[in-house]
Amino acid sequence: MIDLVVDPDCVFCAIVAGALPSYPVYSDEYAVAFLDLAPWHRGHTLVVPRRHVPDLVTGEPVLAEIAPAVDAVARLLKHRLAADGVNLLSSAGPVAGQEVFHLHVHVVPRYADEPGIQRLVNPASAPEGELESVRRQLEGEP
Repeated sequence: MIDLVVDPDCVFCAIVAGALPSYPVYSDEYAVAFLDLAPWHRGHTLVVPRRHVPDLVTGEPVLAEIAPAVDAVARLLKHRLAADGVNLLSSAGPVAGQEVFHLHVHVVPRYADEPGIQRLVNPASAPEGELESVRRQLEGEP
């Protein structure tokens, strides 16, 4: 079992602990994955380590621990949402665009109607009910 380090002021630590609501889609011993509340594309998911790690290049390396979760989530999104492709992104530090300082990997399903890296980021709030609809589809529910 991993040594669970948490930051009491971290929103992702609170989500991992179950203290804040989320739309979970995957979890294992090392990582938790949940739908992004402001998805760039339908099914945009964040994979975070259970322990608090600021980013990919600070402190002990953790990418190898969460890589199986990233892989599983990417495959889940592609299969269950019929995505045509997937982008993976993790920003390390403010100048790279990191806004929440708990390591997270964006797993972004991509669809043929909006191809290309220039259309990766489409910041907008999800329409009412959309996140629950996506979560149910990923769980295999009708």
